[in-house]
Amino acid sequence: MLLYIIIIALVIEISVTLLKLTGLKSNVARFQVISMLTGTGFTTDESKSIIDHPVRRKISMFLILFGVFSLAVIISSISTLLSDDLRLTELTIIIGILVVLTVLIKSPFMNKRISAKMKGEMFNHYELWEHPIEEILFLEEDDVVIEIDIYEKSEFIDVKVTDILSEDADINVLFIESGDVKLRKELCEYKVKLGDNLFLYGNKKEIEETFSKEIEVMKKKRAVE
Repeated sequence: MLLYIIIIALVIEISVTLLKLTGLKSNVARFQVISMLTGTGFTTDESKSIIDHPVRRKISMFLILFGVFSLAVIISSISTLLSDDLRLTELTIIIGILVVLTVLIKSPFMNKRISAKMKGEMFNHYELWEHPIEEILFLEEDDVVIEIDIYEKSEFIDVKVTDILSEDADINVLFIESGDVKLRKELCEYKVKLGDNLFLYGNKKEIEETFSKEIEVMKKKRAVE
């Protein structure tokens, strides 16, 4: 049983390393790997970063299948404990192979090679629209895409977009959702209305400073919900 647990731990470590090489944060990668491997089915905002990335999806499919397989093996191993054939030699060989793979993948040289290979896979075999949004739009660490709700006491009601955002502001309006209509054309002259949703892309700090009241109201609404 201990040998099987070691094998699972090594598979987790290898998978976490591979997901990190795709650009995923370490703590997020580890949580998602354990979630997929155990089949617990956690649905978080972070899981979307797995679904939206073709390479990460392949790793996740392996983990889900391996999780089912490993559960069956552990169950069968309990019954095997009652027999004389524990297959210690085969398990030791598998562990040895996984240890070598773990060391290789974690080495700086292989890190660079695998990371470059994954990036090449993304750009050579997938269209730009299939890439995760953070890889396409987030040019700097502080870049965000955010939705701003215009509440009833907002100072921006009946104000043109050009009057809200200065020319040198690092904020772009992707589109405006006004009721059931999504507007993308001639947004500069558009006057913001009550209930509009502004989808913005740009510097997080500037957006938070410009729309501080709107963001505060949005946070209060979410806290109540």
